[in-house]
Amino acid sequence: MRLQTALHRRFRGDGGLEFVYVATSAAILGLDADTAAIVDAFAVPGGRDDEAWLADRPDRAAAATALHDLIDLGVVRPVGEPAPPRAQLPPMPFPLATLVLNVTNKCNLSCTYCYEYGEDRLTDGTGSKGAGKPKMDDDTARQSIDFLLRSSGDRPQVSITFFGGETLLNFPAIRAAVEYAEAKAALLKKRVHYSLTTNATLLTDEVIDFLTQHRFGITISIDGAKEEQDRHRTFQKGVGSFDVVEPRIRKLLARNKERKGRTVGARVTLTSGAAPVPATYRYLTQELGFDEVGFAPVTAGLGREYALGEFGYQKLLREFGELAEDYVAAALRNEDHGFANLGDLLRELHQGVNKAHPCGAGLGLLGVSTEGDLNLCHRFVESKSHQVGTVATGVDEAVRTAFLQKAHVDQKTDCTQCFARPLCAGGCYHEAHVRYGDATHANLHYCEWIRGFVDLGLSVYGRILSRNPRFFARFETS
Repeated sequence: MRLQTALHRRFRGDGGLEFVYVATSAAILGLDADTAAIVDAFAVPGGRDDEAWLADRPDRAAAATALHDLIDLGVVRPVGEPAPPRAQLPPMPFPLATLVLNVTNKCNLSCTYCYEYGEDRLTDGTGSKGAGKPKMDDDTARQSIDFLLRSSGDRPQVSITFFGGETLLNFPAIRAAVEYAEAKAALLKKRVHYSLTTNATLLTDEVIDFLTQHRFGITISIDGAKEEQDRHRTFQKGVGSFDVVEPRIRKLLARNKERKGRTVGARVTLTSGAAPVPATYRYLTQELGFDEVGFAPVTAGLGREYALGEFGYQKLLREFGELAEDYVAAALRNEDHGFANLGDLLRELHQGVNKAHPCGAGLGLLGVSTEGDLNLCHRFVESKSHQVGTVATGVDEAVRTAFLQKAHVDQKTDCTQCFARPLCAGGCYHEAHVRYGDATHANLHYCEWIRGFVDLGLSVYGRILSRNPRFFARFETS
């Protein structure tokens, strides 16, 4: 029988330890000298005859046992073996876990790269004026809560995320929604978690007190120190926002720490010419005091001057590698590190995440527009072509299911032979829509970036696992 290794990626830890990441199962296996030799032997085009290979082994019995173990683990498989049946969608309707309420489609900033109101917007709005109703009213917010609770099935807890525009432009709706959710969830014996994304310009004492009192998970959109922040994140008259947000952020972080609140994270949009990632990270954590920082390459159509081209992604990967060294050093001391991108990747690797879809959009997560329309996620609110229902009438399950079937990674032929497929599944729907006009299209423009980042994550995983495996206990699930 001819055998061949399954789609995989080899990587090393410290001390010469070797590992293999098996893309078909998302499993990570340690290799000794014998099993590493077997993977090498059968990683050839067209495979190799197992009997011919075994005949040349000095200890045939031991080699056969090791080979059969790798076959059982899915690392080595018969050549031409039919692919396993396409993974089906979970039973539908799938219970919701998270609802993102876009409580306003207006913003008090005019960020150059904004995907919602900038050049790549999905609506007819211009500047900071979105299409449709400017703010969600309290009745729609409460109706959204009712929809989430009745659509969550037997889930003991659900999450509500508030978004915009600038979310805090409609603080009254946030307050009304939280107070209503607390009362309704208590009757159903469910627990509600809250989160919010803001540009920090409207963080008053009243708002800070409310958010910390209700243990919000808070993400602040900020691109770094003053010069970096003011390059793109300006008010409508072109004035930079740093001097306004910096004291408000410090006050929030101090109050949240006093109350032992949840993590407050910074979200940095990376554009062409941005400051180095390690410097931005250290400023945001060491100078301002954020708990963690996540970096997101800008979503931009072709030709945008702020877009990251091929060389921009290469530079970004090098800088991620530099910051990863700090992460490894912290992990070897068994300490947390706030590099959110790498932390999330290591968690997924450790838990063996094997995605059929790139995220929960349209599945366990939906976005709600100011008018109560349901969309795939918050990035698609007000896009009628991506609407899947309303909070009043519920989800159009036929539309939802058809999208999820088309968006399944098995339908993306470009992803078939990519070792990063279990972690990427083709990439962000909104990014795909901006680049290709089709939310279900694989994001081919950043495939090399994703593979490079996954390679970095595998290397870091191997190095930490080799020297301090107990670090990964924080990623264990009950």
